[in-house]
Formats: sequence, structure tokens, C-alpha cells
Amino acid sequence: MLYYFFEYLNKTLDVSGTGVFQYISFRSALAFIFSLGLSTIYGKRIILFLRKQQVGETVRELGLAGQNEKAGTPTMGGLIIIFATLLPVLLFAKLQNIYIVLLIVTTLWMGTIGFIDDYIKIFKKDKEGLKGIFKVFGQVGLGLIVGYVLYFSPDVVVRTDTSKRDVFKIPTENLIYPAPVEEKSTATTIPFFKNNEFDYAEILAWTGEGYEKWAWLVFIPVVIFIITAVSNGANLTDGIDGLAAGTSAISVLALGIFTFLSGNIIFSNYLNIMYIPNSGEMTVFISAFVGALIGFLWYNSYPASVFMGDTGSLTIGGIIAVLAIAVRKELLIPLLCGIFLVENFSVVLQVSYFKYTKKRFGEGRRIFLMSPLHHHYQKKGYHESKIVTRFWVVAILLAILSIVTLKLR
Repeated sequence: MLYYFFEYLNKTLDVSGTGVFQYISFRSALAFIFSLGLSTIYGKRIILFLRKQQVGETVRELGLAGQNEKAGTPTMGGLIIIFATLLPVLLFAKLQNIYIVLLIVTTLWMGTIGFIDDYIKIFKKDKEGLKGIFKVFGQVGLGLIVGYVLYFSPDVVVRTDTSKRDVFKIPTENLIYPAPVEEKSTATTIPFFKNNEFDYAEILAWTGEGYEKWAWLVFIPVVIFIITAVSNGANLTDGIDGLAAGTSAISVLALGIFTFLSGNIIFSNYLNIMYIPNSGEMTVFISAFVGALIGFLWYNSYPASVFMGDTGSLTIGGIIAVLAIAVRKELLIPLLCGIFLVENFSVVLQVSYFKYTKKRFGEGRRIFLMSPLHHHYQKKGYHESKIVTRFWVVAILLAILSIVTLKLR
């Protein structure tokens, strides 16, 4: 909203200094500062409100150290993240930008699913919360919306020919550049490979001529799968104080670098990466989101004063998935969100092995002392803070390696 106000002051009234709002970097900085302030200052009030409404965590007896002390800690703290993200975005972002609209829809959509789940757990006293099938329906529904918009919207285009035009050269009479081509495409980026664009449409090449128009049959299911997998991964990671919020902030910050570079024709040309017009605006959303996550950590770090609940974890996973897909870096998710992947995989592996051994030997056996993986280390006697810190270190290394893929190919 403020963007349009200052744009009016600059272009219509020619007020000095108001043109600075045209710069994504300036608005991103404001969004981060504003979001961080909201989440730290007003986060306390939201926690007090949740405590007053007796929105406390019901702890199941799992035999973990310090577990009983967490009983009654306010949950649904994801509301702090949602509030502190959306308000700065509404103030500082271009609200007509298709990517910003998608991210706002994602935040509200996944936040609603998570809120319903937490509500059932707390107020209906049902520890299972929202039935898994309804969660999946919600995730699939969001995937359909995101996939449809990214595939069919005329505002979503890419340029993969940036290396063919040297924007640093001064044009001369004897040098004629071809017109830049911005086109609809289902191309994405394969990390660690040269000429690393891969088009999902190529999967249907065997069907013959005109296969490109059916690319949505591949693209939309891929989007659905990624959103479902990442949101569930974030949900499973949210098990000890500060783990999900911290690792997510690191991953999102790396995505912010990709977004800024991909949305800038100069940088995308220099790095020889896909240029995605208008995608740079997502940097404003990412800045607000990172500010909200860091501010939330003020209260969620050990010992936590509030838990994010599914309201926060599902929202975080959904946002990360949509950001990665929009900036054509979804194939980097296993690396960038390696913590989510390992946490998810540890549960799948544990359950599968237990069922297999029970069927074969009549007694279920376990690979880990407990899953997800962070609980395994708790069972081994590691303190929560040490586990979280080490997971953060791993997340930072994965984020750096992900960024390095810009040139390491």
C-alpha cells in the first residue's frame, strides 16, 4: 500500500526522495526491520493472549528429558509469524505482482489448515488433530492453485537466453542485438550441471508433435508433490525449541539470494542463469518472512515461551515450497532443505523397517531410538540446545552449498 502511495508522490507530485520506494532493496530492508519489530514487540502480546485463552500444548509422554516442563506452553505461535510477515508485505510490496499474490494466498491457505489442526487438538481435546486425509486435500488444493497460476498466467514468463546478450557492452551502429525473448516455459534448473535448464515438457516428448501443450500434466503434479512434501517436512522438524524456525530462516535467506539474482537482468546475465521477470519482488516477501522467523525465535528459543504449532510449521513449509518453485529452484530443495528431508526420511525409514521386521520376525525393530531424527539424539542424552545448534550449523552449510551451485557446474 505504501509503495503505491509513494509512487503517486513521486510520479504525480514529484516529491523529492519518494522515488527510493521504487528500489526492491530499500523496501526489502524496511520489510525486514518492520517484521522483526512486529514479531518481537507484539509477539509478547500474542503469547499473553494465547495463554489467557488457555491455548496450551498438551504433551504426550514420550520419555524425553524436559518434556513435562513444556506442558501448558502456549502454542499456535505461528500466528506471530503470519501476522509479522503479511503486514509488512501489504505495506511495502507491489500487491499486483503475481508472485506476491501467490505467496499471500499460500500463507493464508496453509495457515488456515494449520490453525484448524491446532484448534482441534487444543479445544476439542483430540490429540490427532485434523485428519491426515484433510491435510493432504488442503495441500493438494494449494498445489493445484499454484501449479495452475504458474503454468497458465501470462504474467509468469522466463528468459533463458541471457547469455546470448551482453548487457555490459555499449551498443554501436554495427552491433544489433536480437530482441529479448520472454516466454511461457516449464523450464527449471538442475544444480551442478552446465546448460542446466530442464523442461518438464520434455518428459512428454515421446508422445509426438505438440507435446508442449500438455506439459501441465507433468508440471502441476510436480508442484503438488513438492508443496505436500516440504510442508510435511517442516511439520516433522517442529519438535524441539527453535529447530524449525531457525533452519527455515536459513533456507529462506538462501532462497532470497536466488530470488534477487533471478529477478535482476544484470546479475542473471553475469551468472548465466534463468532470468525471471518480476520475480525480484518476492525479495520483499522473503525479507518480511525472515524477519518474522527471527523475531519468533526470540520467544521460541530454549526454553520456549511459545510453540509455533501446525499453524506455523505447515505455513513455513508451504511458503518455502512455493518460493523454490517460483524461482525455478525446486530441484535444489533436497539440498537446501536437507534438514526437512532427513527428518522426513527418518520417520519413513523407521516406520517401514518396524513394519517389515514385525511381519518377518514377529517383533518390530527400530533403526533409531526414536523418530524424527532430532528425538533420536534426545534419547541419546544430547541437550535440546546442542541438537538445535548443530542442526543450524548443518543448515548453514547446506545453504552455502546451494548458493555455490550458481557457479559450481
